[in-house]
Amino acid sequence: MNQYIPPKVWTWNKPNGGEFASINRPIAGPTHEKELPVGKHPLQLYSLATPNGQKVTIMLEELLALGHKGAEYDAWLIKIGNGDQFGSGFVKVNPNSKIPALMDHSEPKPVRVFESGSILTYLAEKFGEFMPTERAARAETFSWLFWQMGSAPYLGGGFGHFYAYAPEKIEYAIDRFAMETKRQMDVLDRRLAESEYLAGPDYTIADMAVWPWYGGLAKGRSYNDAAQFLSVHEYKNVQRWADAIDARPAVKRGRMVNRMSGDPAFQLRERHDASDFETKTQDKLEAAE
Repeated sequence: MNQYIPPKVWTWNKPNGGEFASINRPIAGPTHEKELPVGKHPLQLYSLATPNGQKVTIMLEELLALGHKGAEYDAWLIKIGNGDQFGSGFVKVNPNSKIPALMDHSEPKPVRVFESGSILTYLAEKFGEFMPTERAARAETFSWLFWQMGSAPYLGGGFGHFYAYAPEKIEYAIDRFAMETKRQMDVLDRRLAESEYLAGPDYTIADMAVWPWYGGLAKGRSYNDAAQFLSVHEYKNVQRWADAIDARPAVKRGRMVNRMSGDPAFQLRERHDASDFETKTQDKLEAAE
């Protein structure tokens, strides 16, 4: 294997390879003109059921389960593999061209919110739920929320990419990010040995942010056989926490929204009404064709 010697100045002169090579590029901004659809509800979500997308649909379903009618939402599918996130309408909502992105039309002037942690915080403050008001508990919630935002790129863009998606297996890269992922799982396991949820005794947006990434890994849903490779069964406290959140009905619904993979019965590619979970899952739509 020839050793790579970086040039003095990097230039983008070839595809980078891997599963997402066709959409990766070193510049921002739209690639095509396409306005976003707008449904009947004040909250309009543009997303895909990646871990980051799941955070927000879980939050919205939890709010609805508590009776917050103002949390009703339309969830529009953004196919990131097709480059939908580079449409002009999406870029107006999120100039970073990443899902999820939210528009709140209930305000006098519509509010755009992008970055999943920002959306969780916005919704928690708007509806007064899943965010403690006591200062120390609030600080703990934000600490774990921002822990996830800073740590998950090492799990996803680091370990996940090189273990599951890169065009070749690079031992150094896999070892580096496997070590960091296991360290992060140990951080969570130690915290959850002393606390029922991440921020304390109550379920908060910190759990909603961390669970799709690390709970998904704990339950064997991420990066092919990564759960076995990383021995995630060893993290008993993470497993206990992951199972508890997994069992929540709102979480089960939230995981289905904007999903395009897995069992068709658990794919609700677009969600515009609560009844869609009963009538418009992908298995039912395919059976009706």
